[in-house]
Amino acid sequence: MEFVGKLEEIKRKYEKITESLSDPEIVSDQKRYVSLSKERSSLEEIVNVFNEYVEVTSNIEGNKEVIQSAEDKEIKEFAEIELDELISRQKEIEEEIKVLLIPKDPNDDKGVILEIRAGTGGDEAGIFAGDLYRMYTRYAENRGWTIELIDLNESNHGGIKEAVLSLSGEGVFGDMKFESGVHRVQRVPFTEASGRVHTSAASVAVMPEVEDVEVEVDQNDLRIDVFRSGGAGGQNVNKVETAIRITHIPTGLVVQCQDERSQLKNRQKAMKVLNARLYDLELQKHNSELAAQRKSMVKSGDRSDKIRTYNFPQNRVTDHRIGLTLYSLTNIMEGDLDEMVEKLKIADKTEKLKEDTN
Repeated sequence: MEFVGKLEEIKRKYEKITESLSDPEIVSDQKRYVSLSKERSSLEEIVNVFNEYVEVTSNIEGNKEVIQSAEDKEIKEFAEIELDELISRQKEIEEEIKVLLIPKDPNDDKGVILEIRAGTGGDEAGIFAGDLYRMYTRYAENRGWTIELIDLNESNHGGIKEAVLSLSGEGVFGDMKFESGVHRVQRVPFTEASGRVHTSAASVAVMPEVEDVEVEVDQNDLRIDVFRSGGAGGQNVNKVETAIRITHIPTGLVVQCQDERSQLKNRQKAMKVLNARLYDLELQKHNSELAAQRKSMVKSGDRSDKIRTYNFPQNRVTDHRIGLTLYSLTNIMEGDLDEMVEKLKIADKTEKLKEDTN
């Protein structure tokens, strides 16, 4: 197989890292130890698949020798049956390896800044935005991720105008990155007396969290305003100016945080969001340039794209990018997004594989 040389190199790297992890000097350096452990973990699956490929290939050669040299007819027939099975498995493994060798998005292991905003549809749009907020927090809880609320702007009937939160854990961006775009809902609002189905929308933006070193922000480009919090906060609300609003003058980006009672903590959270948005601007620019060269089925540089429709009367969810329809809306709204996420990831890998072979 054409990839054998590359796979042997990956295996040597894996074995070298494994050996390094028992080195007392590396064990004592916690940061380096964690970094190497993550790298080893990222290589483990492909090394295991390659080991199976080597074993299957060896068994194929062994069975061929038996078929050529065996005098016993029954043994030869058994070896021929097994050879067919081994060749079939070898082809399957080759396809698995092709997928595993697709370059991984370097952002996949990062946490995310998740922003949900009500769109067209009045109060119902705010209620739907609140439903999406609940859906994603339930999904994050199911995955064991850490959820940190940064800003929440509530609307009528328990809905929200905007929510900004941070999700951190294993592979968060890799699982959440296909959620960016416009989400549309079709249902009868409880505020609707005539029972007529309405269509409303909310937008979702998912941005990878970045370290300060990944984004250069000139402090002279920032305007920082301090104001009194208007949300929950007990004795502190409307008495002490702890809420922070940061404006990045060159881009016009505005972020704010009023969730914490400490002005310093609110400023740190707001800067985390600003860094993510600035990084995302560059990422979207890069994706748009790629989209000019090829039409991506799953990802889009345009955040205004309608990606999904939630039809409550028919208990149906349709993802328009990959033509997937699931009749499990109730479970999805409770955070059961696993099947949807997995189908989107498979579609993305399939598309990349096609591009590599063209």
